[in-house]
This record gives sequence, C-alpha cells and structure tokens, in this order.
Amino acid sequence: MAEIKFDIIEELGIIGEGSKGWKKEVNIISWNGRKAKVDIRDWDENHEKMGKGLTFTKDELKTLKGLLNSIDIDDLDI
Repeated sequence: MAEIKFDIIEELGIIGEGSKGWKKEVNIISWNGRKAKVDIRDWDENHEKMGKGLTFTKDELKTLKGLLNSIDIDDLDI
C-alpha cells in the first residue's frame, strides 16, 4: 500500500475524545500535496495514526453548515 502523506495546515478544534485517548478533530489538511480540505477524523495524540474520516471542499462545507444550522438538536431522537 502506498504511503499517505499529509500536512495539517490548521487545527480547528476537537469534537470529542474516545476511551483510548484518540481525539475526533476538525482540521485543515493537505493530502498527498493536493489542495487543502477541511477534514474530520480520529487521531492519536501525536498525529501519527488516524482513523477513517471525512474531507470537505469549501462548497461542501458551506452545504454541510447550512444543513446543520437547520437542525433543531432538541428534536433529534439520539
């Protein structure tokens, strides 16, 4: 399997933390030298290991933000 290269451009915040200390983070990351995207995934404390995640372009992030803003969290059955 080819090595995945990444550069964390900016750490935007932490959403939560798992029982093993991994943190679910929102970051701006360039993957394999490509244009940076907003990325949400679990990371170990040293950013050496990562879980599966989601990446968003600026347009996708605008759409996601609109969807999230339209949700009444108190009405969710979760």
